[in-house]
Amino acid sequence: MKTPSSSAHDKKNKIVSVSKLVPASEEQIFELLANPAMHPVIDGSGFVIASQPSAPKRLSQNATFGMSMKRGVPYKMTNTVVEFVEGKQIGWRHIGGHIWRYILEPTTGGTTVTEQFSYGTSKSPLTLKLAGYIKGNERAIRQTLTNLSDYFANKK
Repeated sequence: MKTPSSSAHDKKNKIVSVSKLVPASEEQIFELLANPAMHPVIDGSGFVIASQPSAPKRLSQNATFGMSMKRGVPYKMTNTVVEFVEGKQIGWRHIGGHIWRYILEPTTGGTTVTEQFSYGTSKSPLTLKLAGYIKGNERAIRQTLTNLSDYFANKK
């Protein structure tokens, strides 16, 4: 199912934001997002390989979870949940300081999911910009939201 998406780059607050209608309830989507083992299923960057065995089955405020990643070479990344509103919003950050967040809003036909890459808290925002991560993350977010939408559309 093809659903339109919208995006914005708030340069002042350093947030890349993409929204898409997903054909599922807030609860269904939140359960998927709160399960690190499901992150590789929807990842649009191609870097997320698997959750680490020590990752909790379900995320909560201040939970830490490790992910196996690969960008040329394999590596591991530990994240901490820094935003958590049950069924509505979840966000995590890693050692780089930037935050990935998901905001869920009920909408006719499903849920509007907004994924944001917030780099205002990054330890090196200039490096992110020069390396092309800001534009690259927008592309990855678009693909992640498409994957998320397709995941639920194919379950029906």
